[in-house]
Amino acid sequence: MDVVNSEPTPRRDSNKVYFLILVIVALLGTNAYLLVKDKKSNNKIITLTDEKSRMEIEIDKIEAELDKANNSNVKLSTQMQSDQELARQKINELREQLNRGKLTQTELAKAQKEIKELQSFVTRYTADIEGLQKKNRELTVERDSLKTTIANVSEQASKLEQQNTELNDKMKVAAALKTGSLNVIPLKVRGNGKETDVSRAGAAKKLKISFTVADNAIAVKGMHDIYVRIVDPNGNLIVTDNGSLFTSDGDDLQYTYKTSIEFDNSRGKVFNIDWTNPVSFQKGSYTVILYSDGYTMGTGTVSLK
Repeated sequence: MDVVNSEPTPRRDSNKVYFLILVIVALLGTNAYLLVKDKKSNNKIITLTDEKSRMEIEIDKIEAELDKANNSNVKLSTQMQSDQELARQKINELREQLNRGKLTQTELAKAQKEIKELQSFVTRYTADIEGLQKKNRELTVERDSLKTTIANVSEQASKLEQQNTELNDKMKVAAALKTGSLNVIPLKVRGNGKETDVSRAGAAKKLKISFTVADNAIAVKGMHDIYVRIVDPNGNLIVTDNGSLFTSDGDDLQYTYKTSIEFDNSRGKVFNIDWTNPVSFQKGSYTVILYSDGYTMGTGTVSLK
């Protein structure tokens, strides 16, 4: 009886199985690696996209702050205008970089740094604008206060000027000569030149006006012009020259006769003015008014029969 020997499975078949198992494991590992790598890559793309969006928002905020600062109606210095132009140029450059799409990690870091620098600039720039606004407000308050002060000073000066004018007018009135006494005497002139008092109109040829000047310590000592106006019984001013004018109490008046006296404030000193009538005297009252220093000096009357 033949004995049948049992032989083992060839070794090379086992090796094939192990090899297939290793291949499967390697494939699974590769797939897992690729899956993880792809997931990380997707996460990185998402992160980059989010950072890009965040930077665009920050750039919009920075530009909005610059626009707001420019609407503050503050006059910028040359340096501030130059700094603002550089900032806007940098903003445009960053927008172009972000709009190109993909950014390397180095470009992203550089863009982030530049945005932070722009944020710092805008913070300082806004603070400078606010400082200028505050200074402008202070200057406005100071200007308004100065205007009020000037207005008050001007008003006070006007009042003082008015008071000074009024005082000067009062001084002029006070300094003007006034008669202490005034007498008007009609005279007859005889053939030998002798003069006698008369009361009849037909005999009278001239009027003698005698007056004294009231005591006046503030009147100017020296020569003073005296203007005489004589009004006849009919109320007509007697004049010999229609161009004979003078000013009294602010009005231009014609005068009958003009002369001068020397005033030295001597008490009781008598002054005489002789006026010869160019025509015959009429019956009735004649009024004689004296003027000096721009004001009425005194008035007298005389009646002729």
